[in-house]
Amino acid sequence: MLKKWIVASLAVALMIASITAQADTASPADPQAAQPAPAAPSTPAACSSTQEFFATDCPLTWHGITLYGAYDVGFGWVSHGMPTNGHNYEGESLVNRNGNRSRYLIEPNNLQQTGVGIRAKEKIVEGWTVVFNASTGFNPQSFEMANLAATNTVNNGRARQNYSFAGDGARAGQAFNDEIYGGISSTDFGTLTFGRQRALGTDVMLQYDPAGGAYAFSFIGYNGLMAGGGDTQDTRWDNAVKYRLTYGPFHVGAMYKFTDGQGGCYSASSTWTAATCTQEGTHNQAYGLDVGGTYNKFSADFVYQHVDQAISVVNPLLGPESLTQPYQSTLNSINTNPITGANVISPANTEYGIVTNNSAIMGTAKYTWDAFKFFVGYEHIRQMNPNNPLGVGATAQGGYRLSGVEDNNLDSPKIVQVWWTGVKYALGSKTDITVSYYHELQNDFRIPTTCSVAAGFRSSCGGTLNEVSLYVDHHFTKRFDAYAGVAYSDVSGGLAIAIPHGPGVPYYHDNNLAPTIGARFIF
Repeated sequence: MLKKWIVASLAVALMIASITAQADTASPADPQAAQPAPAAPSTPAACSSTQEFFATDCPLTWHGITLYGAYDVGFGWVSHGMPTNGHNYEGESLVNRNGNRSRYLIEPNNLQQTGVGIRAKEKIVEGWTVVFNASTGFNPQSFEMANLAATNTVNNGRARQNYSFAGDGARAGQAFNDEIYGGISSTDFGTLTFGRQRALGTDVMLQYDPAGGAYAFSFIGYNGLMAGGGDTQDTRWDNAVKYRLTYGPFHVGAMYKFTDGQGGCYSASSTWTAATCTQEGTHNQAYGLDVGGTYNKFSADFVYQHVDQAISVVNPLLGPESLTQPYQSTLNSINTNPITGANVISPANTEYGIVTNNSAIMGTAKYTWDAFKFFVGYEHIRQMNPNNPLGVGATAQGGYRLSGVEDNNLDSPKIVQVWWTGVKYALGSKTDITVSYYHELQNDFRIPTTCSVAAGFRSSCGGTLNEVSLYVDHHFTKRFDAYAGVAYSDVSGGLAIAIPHGPGVPYYHDNNLAPTIGARFIF
C-alpha cells in the first residue's frame, strides 16, 4: 500500500511540473506574458518545466501547495552491528547495546530522512496567511513506514544474540510520523500552529548541529536524547500548539502539549492484580520556550523544555528464546512486579518502558567566518521519577501500549549533560567538509553509590558516550549530492549497560566504527 502511495506522490510531482510548465509558457501575444517582470517574490518561483526541476531547486508548487521530499540511501560497514530491520530508519552508525559483530549494510537516511510531504501557504487578507504542513518518513529500501517501535515488537521473545536492529524514537509507524499541523501566520504577529509538531529542541538541533542531524554522522541527530529534552520519543509532540515570532534580529518560540493517550492501570502493591490496579488519566503534558537572535554572522538560541511522564523504551520483551524475567516477558508488570493472576492486556505487540519527568535547558551558537561555519552547544537534562505514574496499558508514540512500566527506576535525580562542537568548511561552491564531536555524561544516581570496575556497573552508575565524525558532501546539482564519511563512537560505565535491571548486563561491545558512502535526491 505504501509503495503505491509513493508512486502516486511521484506522479503528482510530475503532474504539477507539467501543469506549471503549461501555465508559464504563454505566447508573446498573451497580455499576461507581455507585462513587466514583477518584483522579486518572497518565495522561490515554482518549477516551469521538467528540465528546470532537475537543473535547479525550484519548488513543486501549484496554487500555493508545495510537494517536497527526499530519498537518501547508502552503503556502509559497521564494526559491531546487527541484522537489518525494515522498520529502522536510522541505520547503525552509533554504538548499540546489542551490536555483536561486523557487518556490511545498506544504510538508510544517512544525511536526511527519506520521505514526502505537502505544505501550503494561502493568503487570506493583507499580511495574514493560512499555513499547513504534513510530512512522513520511510525506509528507502523496504518502503516501510519509519517505525522504531516495531523494531522492538518484532524482536519480542527472541534471544538477545538473535535480535535484528532494535531502537526507540518518535517515528512509530504513524501515517504522518514527522509532522502534521495547520495554523495562521502574520507578518507582524508571528505564526501560531496546532497539531503534531517537532519539539523546539528538535528545531534548534537541526540548526546548530554541524552535521544537521545526519543519522550517519551525528549523535544528537541519531539518538534524539538532546532534541527531546531527555527522551527520544519526545522529539515530536502530538496535540501541541506552537507560536513563533521574529522581531528584527530576535526571535522567540513557545510550545505547549496537551495531555493525550491512555494512562494505563497502576498499582503500588507488589502483589497487584487486574482487579486492584487503578486506571490512570491521560498523560504526557509538555511545554517549552525558545529565545534567540542573530548579529552579523553570529547566532544563538536558548531552549527550555519540560515533559511529564516521558517514556523511554528499553530492550524488546523477553520470551521463549531468552532469559527468564517474568516482569519483562509474557506477564504484565509494574515497577518490575509481575501481575498476580490474568494479564490486564495481552503482551503481544507491546513495549516495556521507563517513565520519568524531564526538564532540560540548552544553549547553542554558531558563527560564520569566510568559508568556515563553527558550531557549539550544551544541554543539561534532569530526570526524576514521575509525580503521576503510568500503568500497564499506557500508550507510547504511535499508539503502542506498555505491558511493562517502571515509574520508580531512579534512585535519585538522573543528570545527563551533552556537549557538542564542530566545523563545516565550504570547499568551493559545491563541496562541504564537516567534522563533529559529541559527548554525553551521565551522573551516578545509584544509592548506595557502589560503582567501580571491582563492584560492577549498573545502568544507574555514571558513564560517558563519545562520538566523532568526518564526512564530505558534494553537490552535483542543487537536488542531487553524494557523500562519504566515517563515525566512531564508544561508551563506558553505566551508559555501557544494556539491560537496566540487576547487576547490569553490559553491551556486547563498547565501541563502533562506521564508514558510510551514499547519495541523496531532494525535491
